[in-house]
Amino acid sequence: MSIQINKDLCIGCGRCMESCPGNLIHKDSRGLAEIPRVQDCWGCTSCIKVCSVQAIRYFLGADVGGAGATLRAESTSHYLNWTVTLPDGTEETISIDRSESNQY
Repeated sequence: MSIQINKDLCIGCGRCMESCPGNLIHKDSRGLAEIPRVQDCWGCTSCIKVCSVQAIRYFLGADVGGAGATLRAESTSHYLNWTVTLPDGTEETISIDRSESNQY
């Protein structure tokens, strides 16, 4: 499991670098986010949640039943929308109301 950074979407804001607890994300020579050693990714998804342009996806490998699917997150004022994209391109979104997410 690791993250994938789409440099075509990245705007170089640095929010992912600030949120990474392992300090694993850096800027490349163009000022865009990169993770030099994806195998070091902890899988915490903090970078995915803060990326405002959905440039970071979490790769769901076969070892966790993902078979190559990816996961991305989009924040709105009250919801966090998690979208799983399967290898065939189909998508499923799960929306979580932030005001109710920590009630249990």
